Amino acid sequence: MLSEKSLVERFRLYVAEHALFTNNDRLLLAVSGGVDSMVMLSLFARCGYSVAVAHCNFQLRGKESDDDEMLVETQARKYGLDYYNRRFDTTGEMERTGDSMEMAARRLRYDWFHSLCDEHGYTTIAIAHHIDDSIETFFINLLRGTGLKGLTGIGNRMGRVVRPMMFATRKEILEYAVAEGIPYREDSSNRSTKYLRNKIRLGLIPMIREINPKFTDLMRSNIEHLTDARRFLAHAVEMMSSNILESLPDGSQVLYPMRIGDAPSRRYVIYELLSERYGFKGDTVSALCRAFEGGDTGKRFYSREYVAVVEREESIVVSAITADDDCTVTVNEGDLRCYCGNSMLIFERMDIGLVREFGVPSDTAQIDADKLKWPLTLRRWREGDRFIPFGMNGCKKVGDFLTDCKASTAEKQRQFVLLSGDDIVWLVGRRIDNRYRLTNDTDNVLKITCETI
Repeated sequence: MLSEKSLVERFRLYVAEHALFTNNDRLLLAVSGGVDSMVMLSLFARCGYSVAVAHCNFQLRGKESDDDEMLVETQARKYGLDYYNRRFDTTGEMERTGDSMEMAARRLRYDWFHSLCDEHGYTTIAIAHHIDDSIETFFINLLRGTGLKGLTGIGNRMGRVVRPMMFATRKEILEYAVAEGIPYREDSSNRSTKYLRNKIRLGLIPMIREINPKFTDLMRSNIEHLTDARRFLAHAVEMMSSNILESLPDGSQVLYPMRIGDAPSRRYVIYELLSERYGFKGDTVSALCRAFEGGDTGKRFYSREYVAVVEREESIVVSAITADDDCTVTVNEGDLRCYCGNSMLIFERMDIGLVREFGVPSDTAQIDADKLKWPLTLRRWREGDRFIPFGMNGCKKVGDFLTDCKASTAEKQRQFVLLSGDDIVWLVGRRIDNRYRLTNDTDNVLKITCETI
């Protein structure tokens, strides 16, 4: 087991080597009650830094969430630290915004942390991510598809958020907690393999570690090398940007890819610029590059906040999405996913025999694939749009349906529809059209999942 001295010394050394903060900083510690953050709290308290504790109760696990809150407050009071607690209506936030649980919780907690800093003068927010979290993120991004940034794991600093536990492994942290008698709580959801991160943590990584027991040290080194390479390339792209980017009076940016060089270099530079500056996803940038190289002028591609248009004269114009932009995207047969606004649709084709249940969550649609006319179209809904909601026989206006659902104005503005020809197949995230439901005559199914990005 690790001694207190060894972990404390390594903690001090890591903070100093990476200049994460100084003795003059006032730090706000994000403490959930799990072993990682409780050990972080112990290390900060024993090192004598000026800290306070913030705990978020997302009220998603009933008594478990309340017990987490009680433990964190007890420990903060034991150390004589200022303590802040906030209970969030996370479920209500998900319903209001249409975000996933993870996205809603992340936004709520970071908005609150930053507001605490502004109100009380804290200079730094400390989060208890460790090296194993970074390695898991590497594999999550690798499996989902990523550029070089996604292969660099979790950084130890972003703005005023720092991660001072990145020197330690999960095993080392747990051993320290046991040796020092530090209380902590185990989130029962950490044992569920329905989450990709847990599948990687509990399944994939242990198998790799059997092959190479030094896996963690190897991955730590790999991530460091990839991070260095990314910094070098980012610097090179930034130096090139003045020659290939031009600002227009209306705030749009014009990108001239042909000034870059050969096709592979163009694709990489376009990816770096569009993903870093404007939030475009990898698949979207790849499709944009194919359209540009094929001379497919006028085609539009979307990130959460921006639209990129392939123009004549060998240019790509990037501008902010406006309220009247319906974000129309064409979905071809064989596409695995598409992006539009702040939504990503994931397509999976299957035989009816593989469908386990006909009742699915609202973010998932199961469609009779043989009734579809390709290509499909994804866009924002428009006044006058009609469909036949699942379980009904007559048409209903989309606007009336959203009103009946008590959708807010913001939700209505973000609402998308998926069309086959002129028919609405799915009011995305809410209801499929009854004509495209699965029946006893269905042979082939198109399963569509909507994720907020």
